Amino acid sequence: MSATEKKFVYGIFNDDEVVVNAIGTLRKQGLKVKDVISPFPIHGLDHELGLARTRISICAFLYGMTGLSLALLMMYYMNIFDWPMDIGGKPSFAFYKNLPAFIPVTFESTVLCAAHGMVITFLLRSKILPGVEPHIIHPRMADDHFVMAIQVKDDTDIAKVESLVKAARSEEHTSELQS
Repeated sequence: MSATEKKFVYGIFNDDEVVVNAIGTLRKQGLKVKDVISPFPIHGLDHELGLARTRISICAFLYGMTGLSLALLMMYYMNIFDWPMDIGGKPSFAFYKNLPAFIPVTFESTVLCAAHGMVITFLLRSKILPGVEPHIIHPRMADDHFVMAIQVKDDTDIAKVESLVKAARSEEHTSELQS
């Protein structure tokens, strides 16, 4: 097994409470539970896995600020610099005096950029890209089964890990090498 390849044992479960309890049991045995694939969100799963709080809200803020900046820049350029027009006696030389009229467009541009940026970030981060075949461990893993991925250090531990997963009330288990 090379440095870039990782060996995983997958435990397939059919109950969410059993999965959450199995994580604690396997971690007490010294095993590294890398991930749980679930057909629906499980309350407390991220805490059991020891995952840190996500930083995706920072991305949403940055995408929103990009949309806000682009909207204000666009409206300044169009209404003040490029083609100033006197509409209803509003002064076209001062951007800040026209700003209340720009609020709806600014808000919509902020939401548009934040939403599209978050969708793209989600697709890239979760590796769900168009044209890429998904890695399917079990045919019913997104339907009604839960898959727990346990990283194994070397090939001699596979039988031990499989027996511990079976003792944790898994329905079935499998192992594979990933690069």
